[in-house]
This record gives sequence, structure tokens and C-alpha cells, in this order.
Amino acid sequence: MRLNAYLARAGIASRRGSDELIKAGRVRVNDLPGELNTYVHTGDRVEVDGEPVTAQELKYVLLHKPAGTVTTARDPQGRPTVVQLVEEIPERIVPVGRLDADTTGVLLLTNDGPLSHRLAHPRYGVEKVYEVEVEGEPDDEALRQLTEGVDLEDGRTAPAAVRRLGPAKLELTLHEGRKHQVKRMCEAVGHPVLQLHRSHYAGLTLEGLETGRWRELEPSEMKRLRRLLRPPG
Repeated sequence: MRLNAYLARAGIASRRGSDELIKAGRVRVNDLPGELNTYVHTGDRVEVDGEPVTAQELKYVLLHKPAGTVTTARDPQGRPTVVQLVEEIPERIVPVGRLDADTTGVLLLTNDGPLSHRLAHPRYGVEKVYEVEVEGEPDDEALRQLTEGVDLEDGRTAPAAVRRLGPAKLELTLHEGRKHQVKRMCEAVGHPVLQLHRSHYAGLTLEGLETGRWRELEPSEMKRLRRLLRPPG
């Protein structure tokens, strides 16, 4: 494991913050100065400022994100964060991706950096399902546009699966993850979002999980996740 990933797993700092610690000469591996390209192997001794460091156990937590919480570890404005909702977990876990403060639903938190990176990578096309309440009543033409792709300032969206749940409520299934994508898509077809809820993420659902509550992933869920994120070919 690369040294910055090891430090992040130990809860010392983010990977970027760990790089700064390494460059500042504060990290030693087996009594030698750590380098940005240093790898940590089983049995290696890692120290930061002379104190021993041990990588944490990997954790995978599914949270039913409530409205009004931000998807960060800290917020300069003092708003409640999703990390505060899981603060009883001793390991330093962080959200995979982001949901807007007013968006509810499935959120995965982990300290598994490689898995988090693959979940966010476009090549894997991780499925995300949203329930969307919008202004007005979208007609068939609006649904067709959402299905085939909408032109946004950062390019045309990929095809999406769209299902009508009610006169002003839709279900959108996406395989890309642009910032504010669902809100921008609905705005583009003339139906701004009033409420947004993510019901599924990478096959994970909120069944039996109340708003604001969390649980660790089951072994069967981890198996499906790893199978989903297996490199092609």
C-alpha cells in the first residue's frame, strides 16, 4: 500500500494531507524518511512525528442521509455533517461522492480509498436511482428528453432510464455522476426539482433503515460491490 494511503487508512490525514506530512519529513518507515513513492508492506514500522501509526480496519457504512446535512467531514458554516452522524465509529470514514444538503437517501461512507475511487470512476458506470418531485407535470416530450440526453453547459448527458411515479414525480436512473446532475437535467426540460431522494446506489438500498440511521454493509453486499467494480476483461 502506498504510504499516503496507509496514513489515510490510519486516520492521520487525507491522502493529500498525508503527502504534505511526507514532504515535510514528518513520516518515517522502518527508521528511514518516507517518500511520496514509498510503499508500506506487512511488518513495516511507520511513525509520524515519532509516534507509531497503525492502519485502521476497513469499514463500509450505509447511511440514510437526512435533509439539512452536508456531505463533508467539516463545514465552515457550522452545518451538521454526515460524518457527525456516524461519529461513534472509531475509524475515520468519509463519504463516497456527494449529495446536496437538501437531498436525502443512500450514502456510502468508507475508509477504503481504492474502492471509493472505483465507485466514482466513469468507467464503471455505477448505477444511481433517484426519486424526484418536480414543479409542474412533465409530459411525454420532457421524459423523452431526459431519457435520450439533455444538453448541459458541461456537455450532453448520457441516456437515462426514466419512469413516471406520479403526475409530478419521476424516477431517474443514471450511470454518470456530474455535479447537481439531476437538478440541472430537470431544470433544462422546464421542471425544477422540489425534492430529491436517492433510493439506490450501486445496488445498495435503504430497506429497513430510518432517516439519519446507519449500518455496516453485509458480507453479501460487499461481495456484490466488489464484483460490480471488478476491472473489465
